Amino acid sequence: MLDEPLTKVLGPATAKVMAEYLDLHTVGDLLHHYPRRYAERGELTRLSDLPLDEHVTVVAQVADARVHTYSGSRGRGRRLEVTITDGSGRLQLVFFGKGVHKPHKDLLPGTRAMFAGKVSLFNRRLQLAHPAYELLRGEGADDAVGSWAGALIPIYPATTKLESWKISKAVDAVLPRARDAVDPLPPALREGRGLLDLPDALQRVHRPGSKADVADARDRLKWDEAFVLQVALARRRYADTQLPAVPRKPAAGGLLDAFDARLPFTLTEGQRTVSREIFDDLATDHPMHRLLQGEVGSGKTLVALRAMLAVVDAGGQAAMLAPTEVLAQQHHRSVTEMMGDLAEGGMLGGPEHATKVVLLTGSQGAAARRRTLLDLATGEAGIVIGTHALIEDAVTFHDLGLVVVDEQHRFGVEQRDALRGKGRSGGEKRTPHLLVMTATPIPRTVAMTVFGDLETSVLDQLPAGRSPISSHVVPARDKPHFLARAWDRVREEVEGGHQAYVVCPRIGDDEDDTASPKQQPAEDAPDKRPPLAVTDVAEQLARGPLAGLRVEVLHGRMHPDDKDAVMRRFAAGDTDVLVATTVIEVGVNVPNATAMVIMDADRFGVSQLHQLRGRVGRGSAPGLCLLVTDMPEASPARQRLNAVASTLDGFELSRIDLEQRREGDVLGQAQSGARSSLRMLAVIDDEEVIAAARAEADALVRADPGLEQHPALRTALDALLDTEREEYLDKG
Repeated sequence: MLDEPLTKVLGPATAKVMAEYLDLHTVGDLLHHYPRRYAERGELTRLSDLPLDEHVTVVAQVADARVHTYSGSRGRGRRLEVTITDGSGRLQLVFFGKGVHKPHKDLLPGTRAMFAGKVSLFNRRLQLAHPAYELLRGEGADDAVGSWAGALIPIYPATTKLESWKISKAVDAVLPRARDAVDPLPPALREGRGLLDLPDALQRVHRPGSKADVADARDRLKWDEAFVLQVALARRRYADTQLPAVPRKPAAGGLLDAFDARLPFTLTEGQRTVSREIFDDLATDHPMHRLLQGEVGSGKTLVALRAMLAVVDAGGQAAMLAPTEVLAQQHHRSVTEMMGDLAEGGMLGGPEHATKVVLLTGSQGAAARRRTLLDLATGEAGIVIGTHALIEDAVTFHDLGLVVVDEQHRFGVEQRDALRGKGRSGGEKRTPHLLVMTATPIPRTVAMTVFGDLETSVLDQLPAGRSPISSHVVPARDKPHFLARAWDRVREEVEGGHQAYVVCPRIGDDEDDTASPKQQPAEDAPDKRPPLAVTDVAEQLARGPLAGLRVEVLHGRMHPDDKDAVMRRFAAGDTDVLVATTVIEVGVNVPNATAMVIMDADRFGVSQLHQLRGRVGRGSAPGLCLLVTDMPEASPARQRLNAVASTLDGFELSRIDLEQRREGDVLGQAQSGARSSLRMLAVIDDEEVIAAARAEADALVRADPGLEQHPALRTALDALLDTEREEYLDKG
């Protein structure tokens, strides 16, 4: 059976390496460890495309082999240099000392072999030092590829401890058990879409006779992954529709109408459309589950606030969950400013329809916290904005009708559900409606997987009056005068009455630094200096290029009151330049800030840079974003930065960002663990499969919610997602 431990089949030594380095434990795990690619016997792999510092497996031919003697500190030694070629490029192999004898005998000019090792650079040439190798002696010979009848040699994802050909031999040992694989796809679906059965697909993916075999097997195995995942999400969506909720229809002539009448601008067509979708959901007797995503600066907060006001109008309360104290305070400030005296409910002279808007964070003083908790429990406060402090047991609501989660990917579904669990109405437990906001756009396929339990609304228009942002890459190492000009530009903006941000990847005190952004791949720069730090950069700027300007710092380890005071001074125009970490990444809204300089921009992700850039150009003056980097022009990091500088289209950038990450990263903690459950499916490229699988899954779950008619599918679902992971599949 497929759950048989590999120790029984392969022996303890090989099984131990597979478990430790590849996270493969059972026969089924190994059968689902698919080849990364296939080398053709008659055609060699491209040596010209090899990545530096990565473990690779190549099939190539020996062009030349020479032994050199050299003198070293330990006396004379021997070095074997072998040049291999594939027509597209050449690669040097090097062997030293006692390791010279066997390869010198084996690797004669004209010999073909599979080589595996880590690519390094020596004297400006790519090389593999002491690679493992397996000779390919020709058709039918008793060698590493003798068991492959076809022309295609599978190359497996391997490690330095276990080469591709050894994995291949292990697959040979377990492949007969593929016939025991339980097929999760219902026969009608499989036949209707012309897909192979599972045992046949596993046989063909590991031992294909032709490229058509590979294509057919991949098509089938992608469907497995897409369909089982979408069934899990469809069951969650179905379960949510069975929960009771209180319909929340706003009263005519109430708080929402009063708010709309005061808006100094008209809503965009997109904002009106999305608001209608939300209000239709709020009016039903099962909970809304909606994802609100949109371009940076498209007015998501305004749309969310109108939904909150509608719920207050209907007699309920609304809670907004923000990921950081800075953001919670910023939202609280924005909401109270937008509402004016409509946020002064319960105060003497407050308007008739006003409600009370309160803030709840972990760092609040005891008296303020007690007052807020009382306002929530009695219903005096209609709206609360807070951090994870909202989730604590002490927090109770009079009648929680709507939960708005800002920046969903920072929260687990467990935290989201903990807040929704506080919903009560008329003494009975009722699930509140849910609106999730993402700060940066995400491609449709990711919305269907990561946020697969939510309906999606998209805001793709920017409000009138928003100014364009021009972005430029500043190559500080190649052209230091460009950096000097960048600081001149900041000074010019300040002299024109505006303000600027300078963003750094690190805080810079002696403690373990947690402010660093997601680090970019190591191949960009093997020997990078430490990231630039807020405290160092602020000091250098205040003494040097920005001397005489009012420069302040902001980072996550400051006391919350100090952070709030810094943000208030900056918002009031009392600070010229704010040097900060990514605490300003989302929700910070200072329309007078027109310039942003991002130091070590190559250390941030594409979407993160786009999000940071969205802090400028929020007023009537044009915005400027300068991406400072030391990376050379040809590096992947510079290509990422050029992409960000070339477009303001967040959907396009999110696609670039996701294409540069591994599939497991795209799905985040939804697919926790070293091995993503998606091995064949590419979330970015396989949109058609994912959309079709979602439609099939919806239909199947509506007809058979408990999967009673589909025991094999139920088994696959249990194997893929233990109960806990199904619970947090939508953790973005």
